[in-house]
Amino acid sequence: MSNISLVIEERASEIGDFIVGRLLPFRQKRAVGPFVFIDHMGPAKMSENENLDVLAHPHIGLSTLTYLFEGSIMHKDSIGSELEIKPGAVNWMTAGKGVVHSEKTPDYLRNSEKILHGLQIWVALPKELEEIEPSFHHIKEKEIPKWEEFGVKIKLIAGEAFGKKSPVPVHSSLYFIEIKSEESQTLEIGNELFGESALYILEGHITTDGNQYSQKQILIAKNSQLCSFEIGANSTIYIFGGTPFPEKRFINWNFVSSRKERIEKAKEDWIQQKFPKIPNETGFVPYPSL
Repeated sequence: MSNISLVIEERASEIGDFIVGRLLPFRQKRAVGPFVFIDHMGPAKMSENENLDVLAHPHIGLSTLTYLFEGSIMHKDSIGSELEIKPGAVNWMTAGKGVVHSEKTPDYLRNSEKILHGLQIWVALPKELEEIEPSFHHIKEKEIPKWEEFGVKIKLIAGEAFGKKSPVPVHSSLYFIEIKSEESQTLEIGNELFGESALYILEGHITTDGNQYSQKQILIAKNSQLCSFEIGANSTIYIFGGTPFPEKRFINWNFVSSRKERIEKAKEDWIQQKFPKIPNETGFVPYPSL
């Protein structure tokens, strides 16, 4: 019997002047463990006249994880962080009670051709930590645990799995794992996982129970025991999940909370521009009107 309960196809969505592939949330699956939002950015080829320009916008009640495959993004936030993220590194920003940030093409790339490709992820905070002070951490690519096992290359981007722990300072029990395979082989890693689990195919394909699944699909497991599956040659997949929270999470625009009234307050605070400001930035994304 198949352990796949749901297959989610990537859907086009617009953020500012940039088109992304939305994976979560989905009407039949709002979250996987603490993961409540995943966008696949690109791969987008941009000319010398095209740039990523996501102006200042707010968040509450979550941590954002930015992980690039190609390209570069300049991150600035209201905490005072200003840092360029490059492929393989992790930007981990915890919004807590409220943070504002912008994401743009770095100045030195703005007048040249470039490619942008990566994942942007939101991880909800535990209820007791939803109002913590905002923070920002940048973890270099060389600090991410990586090894070869089962005949594949593995990176533990965030969380804990396989007896290892990523230095990304997560706030709940989770895992976000990259697996790359140059050759077709069968993997059995279910016993290493816990909670809710899902598998995203970035490149190539996997086969399980006689069914083949290809890139830009998320496979939601019935339980964390993913059992065995065959990963195709030249494939890259991401396995993510963890322990789900006992309370439902509500999402409105860029706000995540276990309480609807908290989201309403954040909405009004942003409309009235009561959130903290990014130093030396004036432009911002207005709350979207219906």
